[in-house]
Amino acid sequence: MEPEPGANRTAVTEFILLGLVETPGLRTVVFVFFFFAYLVTVGGNFSILAAILVEPKLHTPMYFFLGNLSVLDIGCITVTIPSMLGRLLSHKQTVPYAACLTQLFFFHLLAGVDCFLLTAMAYDRFLAICQPLTYSTRMSQTVQVILVAASWACAFTNALTHTVAISTLNFCGPSVINHFYCDLPQLFQLSCSSTQLNELLLFGLGILLAGAPVILIVTSYIHVAAAVLRIHSAEGRKKAFSTCGSHLIVVGLFYGTGIFSYMRLGSVEASDKDKGIGILNTVVSPMLNPLIYSLRNPDVQGALWRVVTGKRALT
Repeated sequence: MEPEPGANRTAVTEFILLGLVETPGLRTVVFVFFFFAYLVTVGGNFSILAAILVEPKLHTPMYFFLGNLSVLDIGCITVTIPSMLGRLLSHKQTVPYAACLTQLFFFHLLAGVDCFLLTAMAYDRFLAICQPLTYSTRMSQTVQVILVAASWACAFTNALTHTVAISTLNFCGPSVINHFYCDLPQLFQLSCSSTQLNELLLFGLGILLAGAPVILIVTSYIHVAAAVLRIHSAEGRKKAFSTCGSHLIVVGLFYGTGIFSYMRLGSVEASDKDKGIGILNTVVSPMLNPLIYSLRNPDVQGALWRVVTGKRALT
């Protein structure tokens, strides 16, 4: 139904988030699982940060970006999971309109920075492997800071644009969101005014702010692959591929789930699939990143061991 002329723009003052399960008996299981996943994710990413700080070998551009990525992973899971756990404990499914838009803003802010940071990491690998003689000057500390600052600025602009745009929509009921956090596709389905411009904005900015990074990442790794294949030493090729393999797995996870989530607008019956993709985005990916980056990296493994045992690195 359309709101009356002159009426409050947003009749709905709160939304109802159904969460992951509607069966009361399963809520305890879900709470324990996601509470444990949250602790593992935050602990794992803080461990990576500590390892980078204590290990002199890791004071390089690649690990500077990885440290920033760990901060983003902590932020991304913190924006969504603690509030979900709070609703499970309190048995209260409502979330105020302003809180919903705030969560939306921070989720898109952190995901946007993640997107640009993964691109910066691909550029770093391109310079390190394809332009080794000029690497230290092209990827100086100033350049690193500029790349991170630009990532935050672009992501902030994108998140603010979407948040302001959705705040112009009318929500006059129903107010039930079949998800465990507030996001654009689900809010589009609840709006009682036209979302065509919002969907075009999401699609357009998605192509610009996600498509361009994908092209840059793919181009960087085409050059990296060509350069690595020219290395005569098998050990040299293995080392070069190992530093890039972890990054490519993380890129695949991030962009695969992102494309699936936002390129299927208007699919009302896909809510359960959206929850699964949301779990991959907000829980599984941040939880796996520390494991992916440390599993085949002896320097990170050694630094993590020193963090755990309290031993200092030999200089």
